[in-house]
Amino acid sequence: MKVKAVYPGSFDPITNGHIYIAERAAAVFDEVIVSVLVNERKTSAFSVNERCEMARESLSHVKNITVDSFNGLLIDYVRQKNAGAIIRGLRAMSDFEYEFQMAMMNRKLAPEIETFFIVTDPKYSYVSSSSVREVFNFGGTVKDLVPDGVYNKLIERYSVH
Repeated sequence: MKVKAVYPGSFDPITNGHIYIAERAAAVFDEVIVSVLVNERKTSAFSVNERCEMARESLSHVKNITVDSFNGLLIDYVRQKNAGAIIRGLRAMSDFEYEFQMAMMNRKLAPEIETFFIVTDPKYSYVSSSSVREVFNFGGTVKDLVPDGVYNKLIERYSVH
């Protein structure tokens, strides 16, 4: 039986920490869909199309990963994709508390769908999309925290460096 998993997130932008989690998931599951969340209540730095394109480029070396986008309830999307698992990355204990609550809610809504937590590499434990954008905007170096294509998009978007 082939198992398909969905790795959802805003990926605004995708970081090396996200890529690490996606690669680890791809080593365990037959197919992984990296799904970019469209959240109208949140202002994103990059459009959903830009975020999807950065993710596709950054993950093109992994053959069993595809990139898609979704809005609405994650469980509905996972069912629509006929996936049996949700992947969530953990950086710190504070992530676990939030992710645990979300996993329990998803389990209540869809007991047939499992949530799997993948712990990041310690070198990415402090990396988030928002911290990358903030550090970049203040002139700090983030080149080793994001793929080259994402770094170039940051330069293009913010014209700072």
